[in-house]
Amino acid sequence: MAVRYVALATDYDGTLAGQGRVRPETLAALERLRKSGQRALLVTGRELEDLKSVFDRLDLFDLVVAENGALLYNPQTREEQVLAEPPPPDLVARLRRAGATPLGVGRVIVATREPYEVAALQAVHDLGLEWQVIFNRGAVMLLPSGVNKQTGLAAGLAELGLSMRNTVAVGDAENDHAMLSAAECGVAVANALDSLKDRADLVTRGACGAGVEELIDRILEDDLRSVVVARHALLLGMRRDGTEMKIAPAGRRLLIAGPSGSGKTTAAAGFIERLMCACYQCCIVDPEGDYEGFERIVGIGTAEHPPTVDEVLGLLAKPSVHACVRLLAVPVADRPRFFASLLPRLQETRARTGRPHWIVIDEAHHLFPASWQPAPLTVPRDLGGVLMITVHPEKVSPVMIEAVDLALAVGDAPEQTLAPFGKVPRIPLREGEVLAWSNGVAEPLKLAAGAGSI
Repeated sequence: MAVRYVALATDYDGTLAGQGRVRPETLAALERLRKSGQRALLVTGRELEDLKSVFDRLDLFDLVVAENGALLYNPQTREEQVLAEPPPPDLVARLRRAGATPLGVGRVIVATREPYEVAALQAVHDLGLEWQVIFNRGAVMLLPSGVNKQTGLAAGLAELGLSMRNTVAVGDAENDHAMLSAAECGVAVANALDSLKDRADLVTRGACGAGVEELIDRILEDDLRSVVVARHALLLGMRRDGTEMKIAPAGRRLLIAGPSGSGKTTAAAGFIERLMCACYQCCIVDPEGDYEGFERIVGIGTAEHPPTVDEVLGLLAKPSVHACVRLLAVPVADRPRFFASLLPRLQETRARTGRPHWIVIDEAHHLFPASWQPAPLTVPRDLGGVLMITVHPEKVSPVMIEAVDLALAVGDAPEQTLAPFGKVPRIPLREGEVLAWSNGVAEPLKLAAGAGSI
C-alpha cells in the first residue's frame, strides 16, 4: 500500500525536549519510527555545537537542520553544509557594544535574547543589511532574509530525495510557523503557543516529548489517515448554489469521461496544473501524445523511441519532476502490457517515498481494458491518487470503475456517459458545466479554470 507520510521533521526545544532533556520514551519512539523505514529530521534554532553538547543521539536522525534553517548536518558522515552567507563582523561588533548577552555567533546565525531585540533591529537598520530578526520564546535570532526553518527543511528534504508533500512537521513556538505551514501536515504539541495551535492541522494531547511519542504512534498506526488536512484540498469547481467542490489531494480515484472533442483533455489539464502548482508529483501516461507541450512536465519517449520503466522511475526520483510517459512508439497492442509492467513499479516506489502523488492515465479504456485484473500490488482500492481519462468508460475494467469515487462527464448526454456507475438522471447542463457523480449522487459543476493549457 502506498504511504502518504515518509518523513518526520521535529523541533528540539519545547518539542522533542522538555527543559532541554529528551525522555527515554521519546528516544524509543524515534527508534521505532526509524525501524519502520521512516525518515527523521531534527530542525532547531540552536547552533550545532550547542545542540551536540545537550543531545548525544543525533544518530537517530537522517539530517539535522540547525541555526534555524541556515545549516545542514549529516550525523552519519559528520558533513556540514552552510546554506547562507556568514554574519557580517560589524553586526556582531555592534551587538557586543550594545551589551547583548548572551551572544552566540554560529556559521550564519547571530543569537541573543530579549530585551536585545531593539538593539538587533537597530543594528540591522543602521548597517543597511537584508537580515531579519526571528523570535522564539524569548530568544532573538538574526539571519539573512528568507532563511528560516521552512527553507532549511526544504533543503534537507531535497538532499534526501523527499517531498514536503510527504512530510509531517511538529513544533511549539513562533519560529516553527513557516515549517508547519509548508509541511503536508503541521502538528503542534500541547504546550505550543496558541497562535501555532490555531494554525496546526493536529494538536497533540501530550506536551513536549510525550506529544512527539503520541504523533509517532499515530504515524505508525495508520499513516495519519484519521487526520483531515483540509487546507490542502484542491478546487474542482463551483456548484450552482455557489459552494465549492473540493477534493482531497491524496487517496482519491477520479475519472473524466466524454466523447471525442468534448473537452476531456482540457478538463484534465486544469486539474493536473493545480496538482503541480501545489507540488504534488504527477506521472502522466500519454498513449497518443495529447500532452505534448504541456508546461512543467518532462517527457520520456518519442515517436521513434519507446520509454522504459527504468527511465520513468529515474525521472520520478526527483520530487520536483513531473513525468509524461509517451507511448507513441509502443505498438497499440503492446501498450497495455507496458502499462502492466509500469504500474507495479510505480506502486513499489510509492510504498517507499509516497510518490508520485498522482498517476494520470489517458485512454484508460485501453490501458485498463474490461479484461484487466489487478496484480497484488495494484489492488484498485489501494491505488489512490489516480486520474483516468477515457472516451469509453463502459470499456474500462469493472474493478477500476467500482473503485472510482468521483466521475466527471464532459460533453453531450452526460447521463449516458455515466451509465457504468448506475442509473443517472438527465440533468440539462448550462454552458461550461460538466456532470459530477460521487457516492451515487449526480450534480452539475462548473469546472475551475486551469492555469495550464495544452
